[in-house]
Amino acid sequence: MQISIVIPLLNEQESIKELHDWIANVMQSNHFLYEIIFIDDGSTDGSWQIIQELSTKNNAVKGIQFLKNFGKSQALHAGFKAAQGDVVITMDADLQDNPEEIPELYNLIKEDGNHVVSGWKKKRYDSIITKNIPSKLFNWAARRTSGLKLNDFNCGLKAYQSDVIKNIEVSGDMHRYIPVLAKNAGFSKITEKIVQHQARKYGSTKFGAERFVNGFLDLITIWFVSKFGRQPMHLFGALGVLMFIVGLGFSIYLGVDKLYVNPVGRLITERPQFYIALASMIIGTQLFLAGFLGEIMVRSRKNDTRYTISNKINI
Repeated sequence: MQISIVIPLLNEQESIKELHDWIANVMQSNHFLYEIIFIDDGSTDGSWQIIQELSTKNNAVKGIQFLKNFGKSQALHAGFKAAQGDVVITMDADLQDNPEEIPELYNLIKEDGNHVVSGWKKKRYDSIITKNIPSKLFNWAARRTSGLKLNDFNCGLKAYQSDVIKNIEVSGDMHRYIPVLAKNAGFSKITEKIVQHQARKYGSTKFGAERFVNGFLDLITIWFVSKFGRQPMHLFGALGVLMFIVGLGFSIYLGVDKLYVNPVGRLITERPQFYIALASMIIGTQLFLAGFLGEIMVRSRKNDTRYTISNKINI
């Protein structure tokens, strides 16, 4: 299998058939051996019925239906697990990603040896206030935090070597950061390609302004996980020891002052340094225990089921 095209979707019944026909024409004109994996993330319209109809006409069409809406990251995880192609390409189902980009994306992976090729929608047809400006701020923060010089982390059109998607875990809302996850897993050949962005033809976006808030929170999470996910004691333990030393220093100062400098002065409990010392030592102990418990959890955790599949087609 040359190419697996993974398409997560939610309530996109108007665009699915048109997108399928467009992809099929591109694949056939380039003589690619391919599969199209639609992941229905709990749609409440007729999306699943359309996927079933397409699968009867085209054996390359495969489908996964979630029992309810679990999110794009979970949909991609299920699609990656089912993908059999040497190159895996993801795109959105709203017709804003152009399937004509697929051959060049494939060549950038297969011929140029890149691990990941991320699309860059340099010219966008989205709202400037609700999407373009927040997206620029988000991408700036993502570049600064991750060290990856990508201009568009949010672009759904990406291409991967199959080894990449089989060796990373996409969970929570981490679909924006798959290139970062790939980098952390050791896949260093990550590049970017300017892709054509198209105005939405049907329906409305499924993402609101809150996705950028969630995106920044996820960015902090992935920064922490990438640096301290395997050894949380390195962060919490170090902070805990530092706080404990600060508290211990104040305690020693108070003790020496009371015993040798000013034995008839105020009681130790009447001095503000006493409460600083007490709070610092308690917080330091708690941080140290948090790191210790984190180490135990990292070493004993098991993979959790993050979604429930109700139906499959050709998988």
